[in-house]
Formats: sequence, structure tokens, C-alpha cells
Amino acid sequence: MNTNRTIEQLKSLKLPGMADAYQSIESLALHDRPDLDQCIARMVEAEIQYRTESKMKMYLKLSKLRYNAVLEDINCSTERNLKKEMILKLADCSFIRRAENILISGATGCGKSFLACALGRQACSMGYKTYYFGMNRFLEKITQAKLDGTYVKLLNQVDKADLIILDDFGLHPMDTTSRLALLQILEDRYERKSMIIASQLPVSSWHNYIGEATLADAILDRLTGNAHRFELKGESLRRK
Repeated sequence: MNTNRTIEQLKSLKLPGMADAYQSIESLALHDRPDLDQCIARMVEAEIQYRTESKMKMYLKLSKLRYNAVLEDINCSTERNLKKEMILKLADCSFIRRAENILISGATGCGKSFLACALGRQACSMGYKTYYFGMNRFLEKITQAKLDGTYVKLLNQVDKADLIILDDFGLHPMDTTSRLALLQILEDRYERKSMIIASQLPVSSWHNYIGEATLADAILDRLTGNAHRFELKGESLRRK
């Protein structure tokens, strides 16, 4: 049996995890090698792990998260109005399976974006496709898509994501086009997929920010009905 040939064949079949595991097993002394059942099990497990890690890396790259944040780095304290139990409750990403939203509000520099990105990274690591948008860039995308005729394509792209993060919500004015687009996205995702919204404005002020009472009512009804809320407090972490 030609070991190198077998490894090349596994790679040609796009089974690099199994190829690496097989090569590792073959490098062991004869008396240390597992039996056939264990060998196959180890190779299959290695392939699954390889594909899981590759998928996570791809999702992280596609997500374009603003910060390389992880949940373990979140500073939980009474001063910040953030409890560790609240973070642990979301760490398994079951909120995505339940199609629930997360609304994060607080003053500038209090860690809203960092928390949103940490949750987004956790989602990617658990196999959920995630997209991050700053609100300004998101509105620009909508405007450009309307002009070049790719609006439906943009909506379809957004709809494919399990989790959408909208950061800096409330910093840039919304026009009718952007209101209707946001409503359409929320309508498509309602009770199917999740969103995270981070904003300097308290949730109670979002209605005035959105404007046009009818559209604001419809947007907030879909956003807040099944949402977890974080109202962060404390001094700016950037100063610290």
C-alpha cells in the first residue's frame, strides 16, 4: 500500500482532514496505531473538525466584523449595567434558532459595538452566517442598489444571513427609501432570523429617529417584539 498515494487521493476527493489524520496515524509506530474501527472514527472526526473550522473562518471573513471581539473579553459589572448571566444566556446562540433580536443602547464608547461583534463572532464560530453593517454604509448600499438595479439582489443576500448586525443605528438620517428597505428586511426575517441593533439612542427614541409614524410603528413592532435588551452605562471605555 502506497501511503503517499492514498493521502493524495483523499486530498483529490476534498477530504484534507482525513488525509492529515491518516498521515498522522501512519507516522505512528506499528504497536501504537489504532485498530481499523478507531482509525476510521479518528479520520472521520478529523474531517468534521476541519470542515467546521473552515466554515467558521469563511463566515468570519464574510461577516466583516468591526472588532475582533470574543465574549470572554466582555467586561461585566454593575457599573456597566451588564451581568455575566446575560452574556452566558446568549453564548449558545439559541436566540438565533429562536429568531430573536438583540437591541444594544448606550453612550458613545461604552462598548456597544464590541459586544455586538463578540456576539457576531460567537455566531460565526457556531456555524451561523453573519453580516455586519455600519448604519452609514448600510444606507449607502441601499441607495446604490436602487440606482444600479441590484436592490433585489441585495435583499436576497441579506436574507441568506442567519444574523445581521446594524451598528451606529441613529447616527445618520433615514429617508423613505431606507425606511422601506429596513421594513422589508425585517418583514423577510420576522420569526425566521435574527438581528442585532446597536445605537447611542435609547430604544424609546427610535420611533422619532425613524420618522413617519406608520413605518416606525411597523419597524419597531418587528424589532422589539421578541428582543433581548442591553442598556449599557458607565464611562467611555476608549478613555480608559
